[in-house]
Amino acid sequence: MTASSLDDAHAATRRITTLSVGTAVVLIVLKAFALGASGSVSILATLADSSLDLIASLATFFAVRWAAAPPDEEHRYGHGKAEALAALVQAGLVFASAVFIGWDAVQRIFDPRPVTAGGWAVGVVVVSIAVTLWLVWMQTQAMKKTASLAVAGDRAHYAADLAANVVVLIGVVSGAFLNAPGLDAAAGLVVAVWLFWGATSILRDAADHLLDHAAPDADRAAVVAAVLADPRISGVHQLRTRMAGQVLMIQMHVDLEPSLTLEAAHAIVVEAEQRILAAFPHADLLIHADPRGRGEGHGRRDAPAEAPAVAEPLAIRSGPWS
Repeated sequence: MTASSLDDAHAATRRITTLSVGTAVVLIVLKAFALGASGSVSILATLADSSLDLIASLATFFAVRWAAAPPDEEHRYGHGKAEALAALVQAGLVFASAVFIGWDAVQRIFDPRPVTAGGWAVGVVVVSIAVTLWLVWMQTQAMKKTASLAVAGDRAHYAADLAANVVVLIGVVSGAFLNAPGLDAAAGLVVAVWLFWGATSILRDAADHLLDHAAPDADRAAVVAAVLADPRISGVHQLRTRMAGQVLMIQMHVDLEPSLTLEAAHAIVVEAEQRILAAFPHADLLIHADPRGRGEGHGRRDAPAEAPAVAEPLAIRSGPWS
């Protein structure tokens, strides 16, 4: 990726996270008004969720700016994993929200309370659905440009909010117009379960990123294919990939003719790097040239003399950079 395109990606993440914070503030104000007017437990559930959305969005707001900072003397690989740290914060807050909402919903199931001012509550929920839907659409457009893990976590959270708000709408209508406040409490419990499930997904993705999970099979195969497009390179081994924010880190060993001069081997490796960068503009590359037939392990005592062309496990679950 060129410096200009990477800067554009970082600018896009900054814009969308600012929009996310603003949206969370608007939703909190609307839902606080609806809660005061209605006393609905499902409105309380979605208000608590929006409050945590604001905290999570603020964490993402600062994380993407930290992640965009260039490498320095103490962080030679950059600060990209700040996005995964923000996703962990999001997951923790969503877990807390799910527990709080679930506990209150269970209490209301055994001690139902009437829902008042149902018209106001319904109106606020409908507006919340529309605003959240718009934000998720904007985040989706940003994701196409950036593949940001922090933005992906934020989008997953707000996408779950869409479904949660639909459940809340059902609960408010049931409690206010069908004289069934128990359904309102049940709707809050459904929201809690939904949030818990969403938090688990966010946590898994963030952990994969922090634990240097390999890139998908198809991407690693494409890297190998790009390198081996040059017949002067007879093999690829000890391939390793991981993500650092929006940058794909790739390192490998390639087999070259032993009689090549250092300058000739260097030229072949540079050409291979250019082919990889054409397919993966975000990549940060490190390629080591080995004399063919003498590809001993370097820096790993347990490395085989000739590792497979793709040395990482192939059983990888679906998902961006998972």
